[in-house]
Amino acid sequence: MPFPTQIHPVAGSVAEAGADLAVVAVRAGAEGPEPVAGPPGALPDGLDARLPAPLAELIAHYELTGRAGETAQFAADLGGGLVRVALLGVGEGTAADLRTAGAALARLAKGRSRAAVPAGLPGPGGDGGTGGDGGEALAAFAEGALLASYRFSLASDPKGPEPVGEIVLACGDGGGEAKPVEAVRRGTALAGAAALARDLINTPSARKDPAWLAGRATEVAARAGLQATVWDEADLEREGFGAILAVGQGSSRPPRLVRLDYAPEGAESHVVLVGKGVTFDTGGLSLKPNDNMKLMKTDMSGAAVVIGAMSALAELGCRTRVTGLLAVAENAVSGSAQRPGDVLTTYGGRTVEVLNTDAEGRLVMADALDYAVAELEPDALVDVATLTGAAKVALGTGTGALFATDDALAGALLEAGDRSGEPLWRMPLTEEYAPTVSSPVADLANIGTSGDYGHPGATEAALFLREFTGGLPWAHLDVAGPGRSMSEQGLLTKGGTGFAARTLLRWLEA
Repeated sequence: MPFPTQIHPVAGSVAEAGADLAVVAVRAGAEGPEPVAGPPGALPDGLDARLPAPLAELIAHYELTGRAGETAQFAADLGGGLVRVALLGVGEGTAADLRTAGAALARLAKGRSRAAVPAGLPGPGGDGGTGGDGGEALAAFAEGALLASYRFSLASDPKGPEPVGEIVLACGDGGGEAKPVEAVRRGTALAGAAALARDLINTPSARKDPAWLAGRATEVAARAGLQATVWDEADLEREGFGAILAVGQGSSRPPRLVRLDYAPEGAESHVVLVGKGVTFDTGGLSLKPNDNMKLMKTDMSGAAVVIGAMSALAELGCRTRVTGLLAVAENAVSGSAQRPGDVLTTYGGRTVEVLNTDAEGRLVMADALDYAVAELEPDALVDVATLTGAAKVALGTGTGALFATDDALAGALLEAGDRSGEPLWRMPLTEEYAPTVSSPVADLANIGTSGDYGHPGATEAALFLREFTGGLPWAHLDVAGPGRSMSEQGLLTKGGTGFAARTLLRWLEA
């Protein structure tokens, strides 16, 4: 779904923007909170005389500190009739602060047609968010505002106020409308990648079968200048993708494997992204409880994140060659479903004993990882999946679990997550636990076979996946916790979050 909110710069002051919500930014200064004037003319002359009290007194009255996302509202006539005026905290002007402030503004402005804010939001070095940091601060403001305005609804009469139609950046009288354009474009591209992932995740599974998801990936590829290749069930059978086929064999809607290629001229490195694409997960014959199953339309979040990230690579000018692999299947219950105790053969020829049919995500990704190693020769592999409840137990719903075989790769992803406001925490690939994924009748088992270590589920899953990475630098993002939101807050709306799409893009850019 397209963003309901548009962000763009305009000439003149916030009072001249025709907005029904005028914003004054408040910074957390060294000597206390202080209003941000923005570029010359962005705030109207004689503003204090038009307000219920001088700005400094209003800031003190509402006990504002300038903390990012802090707000206070009152009515005033700025020269064109009575409007709502908001004081908006922007913290110290860092990218993280402005992302939070943008989200707070979008939530505050719901139900209004237009909000106006001075374009000269503070950035590091006092550059207005558009200079020395490459526009990262202002881009983050746009990113936060758009993500918080995201809405997905199939209701005939959606409840609640509509997102604000426009957020305009008042550039004053200095003719500086062009300066923020690039930063806003970048923020929009990053937010758009996450929003695309959210749309795919939030689509009900009655519509979202493997063929549908493959079709959406192909459409995105056509728009984003990517090459798309799709394997149907006959192709998968002929080429030996036994794990994807086994997971999908219980469904009347057969599995798919999708490859998306981005190959910019002069690329000197090649990264493969692998996304888990289980379009609905009943647990198979190892059936999930009903309450757990309600969320399982989101179990293809990893594939959605990869599609979202791939969609924005060209827009952001990424110079890395990137291949996305989407392992897509529906894990259903039927007479043809795989059984606990079955043994399957992966693309790379290894055998896996299936001891729990609800540990299916690692199976479909094993085939994709095998293919990447055998056919693509990448410099690094990164996979994304809503893989284990254990990761959610360990880290909660705000932080993703990161497992990696390469310290430099792990460090780069941790830094990109921090810059994106998508925190990751590196978890151990404990070698002592490795034998637990062995099987007495096959090369591997898809769940831990020993209780000696208390069944560390997230680590067992990561150790299983590592077996298919061919010794390449590899990272595994288990986003089972932050991949879904149960409430509306900050950047998030209820449902799929698209967590890690923006992290992957910032990492790939770097």
